Amino acid sequence: MAQSTQPPAPAARDHSPADVFDRLRDQAEQRLRQFRAGPITPLAAYTLEKDLRALLDTAGRDLLQQVFNRLEPDAKDQADAKVRYRGQTYRRNKKTRASVATCFGPLTLWSWLYLAAEDGEPGLHPLHVRLGIGAGGATTALAERVARRAVDDSQRQLRQWLAAEHGLRWSNDRLRRVLADFRRTAVAFRAEAQQDRLLSWLEQAERSRGRHRPVLAAGRDGVMVPIRGQQFQEASAATVSVYDRRGRRLGTVYLGQMPQARQTALTDELTALVTEVLRRWPGGPPRLVYVTDKGQAQTDYYRRVLRRMADPRRPGRRLVWEWVLDYFHVCGYVGQLREALFGAGGQRWLLRMRQWLQRRRQGVPQVLRSAMQHRLRQKRSRAARAAFWKAYRYLRRHRRWMDYARYRRLGVPIGSGVTEAACKTVFTQRLKRSGMRWHKESGQVIVDLRVLQLSGIWDEVVRRDLQSRVLPERGSHQPATQRTRRKTA
Repeated sequence: MAQSTQPPAPAARDHSPADVFDRLRDQAEQRLRQFRAGPITPLAAYTLEKDLRALLDTAGRDLLQQVFNRLEPDAKDQADAKVRYRGQTYRRNKKTRASVATCFGPLTLWSWLYLAAEDGEPGLHPLHVRLGIGAGGATTALAERVARRAVDDSQRQLRQWLAAEHGLRWSNDRLRRVLADFRRTAVAFRAEAQQDRLLSWLEQAERSRGRHRPVLAAGRDGVMVPIRGQQFQEASAATVSVYDRRGRRLGTVYLGQMPQARQTALTDELTALVTEVLRRWPGGPPRLVYVTDKGQAQTDYYRRVLRRMADPRRPGRRLVWEWVLDYFHVCGYVGQLREALFGAGGQRWLLRMRQWLQRRRQGVPQVLRSAMQHRLRQKRSRAARAAFWKAYRYLRRHRRWMDYARYRRLGVPIGSGVTEAACKTVFTQRLKRSGMRWHKESGQVIVDLRVLQLSGIWDEVVRRDLQSRVLPERGSHQPATQRTRRKTA
């Protein structure tokens, strides 16, 4: 950000907004006359639209520059001698120049620099704070637009788009600063916005018609992502969904965390989200369901957190969670039984066992009994026997979480497809493209942005962020005396 001690006023500040509109009207009318005078062709229409867009962008940049530069007085004795911001006092120093990136392109902004009363503290531009100009010298409108593009576009695509659409040539470092600053302020309001979203779906589910209780379903899963200098590591994703009385999913909010030991950050965020939603929910208690496959992190979370989770509305009581092992994950083990028993055949047996598993009250014991009967009738290789017993023991050991017939009667989801899809949409589609490698910090910025968009709370968190920002307190202006003028000079 270039600065200067001498503040020569930009030429654009000498004109009024009327001058800008007059110039825009004259240039637009001239361009329209040229269009009408020539042959009407697709090329002529294309050129006209591009020219009008450029004229409007130029006029918008000139208007912003004029308005912004007239917000503070030019005379030093007319500016506030002191301002307070976040408990700190700042003294007026000098007017400096900065290049500000906007949706219309770069503009020049002159503003007063205030120095902190305490030595060693950074200075402050109150006008920048009031205009929402953040890291990288970008306006909030531009930073928000860049962040939306970063949800899907790579760093190179973003820089090319900025140059083509906004005339901005940013370095990678500046782009990262803008994205990190936008994410830092927006993510502070993510939890509350997600809670409001879930509460609205619970209210809708409560009003719905059907024979089931509304369901609040949580899930988590892991996905391998490429980390720079460390090969692949496991990141974690989580979802919280609401189902109505007919078992229809009304919506889902998402969480994501780059690789971390024991996934503690995701555990804390998911626990806080569920607890706060249940505390704020005024209606009847929804049915609580935890749908996952049988991973180590998923098991630990159920045993250490969910099974011991206290009811936030009824002190001294614990919440009752239904842990459902993903039906399709379990069917994979039934498929391993088929392969161990029949080799390439046994498709009809597999289909029948999947139906038993889903519809019969004693589905798992009956599947195991049928598999054992077939095993006793035939001899298989050592590898087939080992595969058979591995799948058999898995089904037997975890059958208490495979009561799918009862789950269906309760209107409970039996598949973790929502959470598995979260791994794909939050991480894989953006972070696992060809040749990509990520630092955990920069990857978390993108993950948080994708979570905001996928949860449908982007506009809400931006609105809350802008409404809650602390602004500098402008001191009451008093005409400067001769003594104070010499002191400030």
